[in-house]
Formats: sequence, structure tokens, C-alpha cells
Amino acid sequence: MKIKATGPLTVAEYMKEVLTNPIKGYYMHHDMLGEHGDFITSPEISQVFGELIGVWCISEWMSGGKSKSLKLVELGPGKGSLMDDILRVFSQFQHLLNSCDISVHLVEVSPKLSEIQATKLTGSIIETKYDDDSSAYKNGVTKCGLPISWYHDVQDVPEGYTFFIAHEFFDALPIHKLQKTSDGWREMLIDIDPEIPHKLRFVLGSSNSILATLIQADEQRDHVELSPNAAVIIQKLASQINTFGGAALIADYGHSGDKTDTFRGFRAHRLHNVLVDPGTADLTADVDFSFLKSMIGNTVASLGPITQQDFLKNMGIDLRMKVFLI
Repeated sequence: MKIKATGPLTVAEYMKEVLTNPIKGYYMHHDMLGEHGDFITSPEISQVFGELIGVWCISEWMSGGKSKSLKLVELGPGKGSLMDDILRVFSQFQHLLNSCDISVHLVEVSPKLSEIQATKLTGSIIETKYDDDSSAYKNGVTKCGLPISWYHDVQDVPEGYTFFIAHEFFDALPIHKLQKTSDGWREMLIDIDPEIPHKLRFVLGSSNSILATLIQADEQRDHVELSPNAAVIIQKLASQINTFGGAALIADYGHSGDKTDTFRGFRAHRLHNVLVDPGTADLTADVDFSFLKSMIGNTVASLGPITQQDFLKNMGIDLRMKVFLI
């Protein structure tokens, strides 16, 4: 175990090791989605969710001036169900989109999930290739005829007028847990219990954390969860939208800066102790939307957060469901 070699890990280091280690990482080898996985996401339950996001994309494209090109980027596409539903809507509105050069770009670190996505969206198996002329590791054509590419990092996606979709993506990014003490903010670490060698435990760092600079001056909580990774990504999205135009839609379990300890694990659709059997369960933490908004400042206009229920009602889910019931 890495802790034996290097000492206590931050929660962020622990999450990265447990989820994305090339050999034993949870995301690298597990089929975590669906009935037989560890959790189910909205697109796996109903196609309506993705269809309404497709309608949102077209509405934003039209209100934004009908750009001649559009990059549709999804971060963490799961099994590809959401993008499949979005593209079905795009096909139905082809008469509106004929003048737009559309391409699809997926950011995915899991080899297993990228294979599932490729099969679902293109109808074929796409070989993984690494080319000096491209940062994409897979390239193909969707069933509706649009070029599609896969990347390991959002920083690798070509720039341009873009719609970013991130559904249950930010909640899987590594977090740091900070605890307020009489001496300042200390970071929570994960270490081996000296009394029980095979058991992990949380311990408090011995010195103040530099990450405290990311905490708002008026913070009232005594325990916060911060994700520098999320800050980098949201700033990238905001900067690109500010420069080239576009929009981003982020849907996730989250809060507006009023929750404290949300770090938890899921295995077989049940809560699982994050320190037990690492690599066998998904690890997640609620997204602090107030933190994300503070990281982009006034770079772009940001709306929300609102509940997913309100968003779907605003997009006409009640009318869409009536169609299924008729």
C-alpha cells in the first residue's frame, strides 16, 4: 500500500489512487453503472433527461446567434447514454442545425467505459491509438454521422465555440478535507491505524494547510471540502467560453456552501465505508457550487444552482412525459 511507503495521504491523493490507479483503480476495471453496478445515473433511468438537455443545447445555440460550428463536449460520459439521447434530439432537429459544423468530444479516463461509449455511440469497436498530431486517443463517427473523439483531459479538447456537459462528473473529483482548529485550518489525512495494521483511519495534519487560501474569508463552517482539480477545470471552461463563446451545464449532487462532511462510498447501490476495501467501491463528495462560482468570478455569467427538478420542469418534462403516457 502507498501509505506504507510514503506516509499518510491527503483525501485527494487517496481518492486518486483508489479510483484511477492503472492497475487497481475502481474506474479502470469496474462496470460501475447500471443495475448490476454500484450506482445508477439519471440517463440510465430515462431517455427524457438526455433529450431535454439536447433541447437545452439547441435552444442555447439559437439564442447565442447560431454559431457556424459547435463542439459538444461531455465530461465523464458514463456509458454514453446521455450523449446518445442528446444526439437523437440533434438528429430530429437536423433542419435547424444543417448550417452548423458539429463535432462530439468525450473526456474519459476509463478504458472500459470508453469502449462501452464507442460501441453505443458509433455502433462499432474503436481501437485506441496515440498520434503525435492529435491529443485524442480514439476517433470515429457517430451513428448520426458526426465526428467523435475521446480525450483523457479536458485541457486536450480543441478550443472553439463549445457546449460543455458535466453530469455527475465533479462529484468524483478528488477533494481535500480541512478542519478548523484553534491554530488554523488543518488538513485531514488518511493513515494506517497503528493498533490494527490492516485498518485505515483519519488523522489531523500537524501544520496549517496552504489550501486554506482557497477558503472564503467569511466561511462559517468548521469543516470544508475543497477540490483544486474542480477549480482548474471550471476555470478552463469559463475561460474558453469567455474567449470563444458557448455554455456549460453542470448537473450534480451538491450544495451552496452549507454542507460539511459529504465524503462517502457506494458499492452495490449501498453506502460503503470509504476506508474499507479501497478500490472496490465508488468514492464521491457533494459538489460545493459556491466554491465553483468563486473560482470563476466574473469571467462568465453563472446561473443557479437550481434543483434538477426545477430545471427539467422549465425544459418541459411534464409535457414530454405525457407523450409517453398517451
